[in-house]
Amino acid sequence: MDRYLKIALAKGRLAVQAAELFEKIGVDCGFIKSDSRKLVVRDPENRMEFILVKPSDVTKYVEQGAVDMGIVGKDTLMEQQPDLYEVLDLGIGKCRMVVAGKPEAKDNYRDNARVVATKYPAIARRYFREKGESVRVVKLDGSVELAPIAGLADVIVDLVETGRTLRENGLVVFEEIFPVSARLVVNKVSLKMENEKITHMLKALRDILRKAG
Repeated sequence: MDRYLKIALAKGRLAVQAAELFEKIGVDCGFIKSDSRKLVVRDPENRMEFILVKPSDVTKYVEQGAVDMGIVGKDTLMEQQPDLYEVLDLGIGKCRMVVAGKPEAKDNYRDNARVVATKYPAIARRYFREKGESVRVVKLDGSVELAPIAGLADVIVDLVETGRTLRENGLVVFEEIFPVSARLVVNKVSLKMENEKITHMLKALRDILRKAG
């Protein structure tokens, strides 16, 4: 009997958006949009298994071969730079990676910014290094918007969707680093061993995205 194709989804809203895409190609993902607390669910008819994991863990499951595929934000891929194939931009979970801070510091922040607070230290270091600027990066796990307000950092590097949280905390966007959306990623061995199944799914998803776009 054919083995199940295993897919890791990031818990939360991205999983729900991904489920809506899969349902359009005939996959049963109703459980993801329900209140179910199950972390592993199968669709026997399509021989597919979904696991729900922390967003930052999706790449680990894919890279290590625990699952064949995953859906993860471009921000996570840029931060972790995992060894896997990024095969499709799904166009969901759209937001931006930005540099932000207090409005009064915007015009000359490049001359004065020395400390950067962020949940994405690798992205921040790489961005400022490529600009030829020397900064100290402070990694935070909580609300980075507080850092400039409390005097911990001069600026922050963070994800922004609507900008509401920044505005409510008196901050503004200085620069956009790159746009972010969810990507379909594939384990390198799986792409060889399960090529037919994966290629079929990719074609179906591309057709749906093309019709929607």
